[in-house]
Amino acid sequence: MKKQYKPALKLAAIAATLFSGAAMAQSSVTLYGMADAFIGGVKNPGSSDRAYVVNSGGMQTSYWGIKGTEDLGMGTKAIFDLNGFFRPDTGSMGRFTGDSMFSRNAFVGLTNESYGALKLGRNTTPYFVSTILFNPLIDSYTFSPMIFHTYFPTPAGAVFDPGIIGDSGWNNSLLYSTPNFGGLTANFIYGFGESPGNNGKNKWGGNLTYFAGDFAATLAFQQVKFDVVPFDPQNPQLAGLDRQSAVQAGVTYDFKIVKAFLQGQYIKTNFNASPTGNIKHIDGQAGVSVPVGAGSVLASYTYGRVLNEVAGIKRNTFAVAYDYNLSKRTDVYGAYYYDKTSGVEHGDTFGVGVRHRF
Repeated sequence: MKKQYKPALKLAAIAATLFSGAAMAQSSVTLYGMADAFIGGVKNPGSSDRAYVVNSGGMQTSYWGIKGTEDLGMGTKAIFDLNGFFRPDTGSMGRFTGDSMFSRNAFVGLTNESYGALKLGRNTTPYFVSTILFNPLIDSYTFSPMIFHTYFPTPAGAVFDPGIIGDSGWNNSLLYSTPNFGGLTANFIYGFGESPGNNGKNKWGGNLTYFAGDFAATLAFQQVKFDVVPFDPQNPQLAGLDRQSAVQAGVTYDFKIVKAFLQGQYIKTNFNASPTGNIKHIDGQAGVSVPVGAGSVLASYTYGRVLNEVAGIKRNTFAVAYDYNLSKRTDVYGAYYYDKTSGVEHGDTFGVGVRHRF
């Protein structure tokens, strides 16, 4: 009887070894990132002096990360991503001093071919994704007019405007993404305030994106009721914040000889009490990407209007750049950015830089 079981035991051992090897083959961990630095000159709006710099993040904020997947079977995978910004000009961590180690993304979750993906942790907001995909200078915090109009406060003038409150990524959040339905995808995010007794202080939003050949479109919305933690805004000028609501739409069409971009957004910031009332913010952006040689000429213009119950300002911003691909992973670029707000001396930035993906 014992001899009869030996072949079966050997087969079981071989099967266990094979399944173990298959499971290992279906798991992966990847180190990845991008380094970007430029040399140029920066003159901030309202200033008459220019600084000549070697700075990081000309075309894109530098980042590095570790991400991984494990195949759980039945079309389901476990996923994680720990992704942080850094500044190659100084070797410092984060976008600024005090930024967290993994401020770009830090989540763990599950994804399924039929049911979509669920991520828990710090997640990039759908609103930010819609913003960067539908302007030609994408997520450049140095040269992209739409990024400045959306994610930076308006330069000091007759009206204070905080821009989008709550950053491009939300802590303590849950993000759900649907499967792709013929080019249409929906994303929903909810950020918890995590303050006992203040569950009404939250953040939520989402977007729809549609890609079909040369055409693409998006619609995004978000509402926030706190900045960093409930009743403790990062910016003192946001004291008394009730909520901020934002909606944005964008379209692109690739005509081959030129890719056209259009974007519009409306942001309203409400206060419980303010001597100047609520803030209304309107933007319109038009841009193009034109293939030239091994690279592209990028151009973008954004018009903004900000007003409260006392005053209003206008903002005109444009940028032009040439991005040349040395390889699939490395490109060099030159760019110029101009920013003019009512009642404030204009600002501008120029630079040439290199970007490498790994």
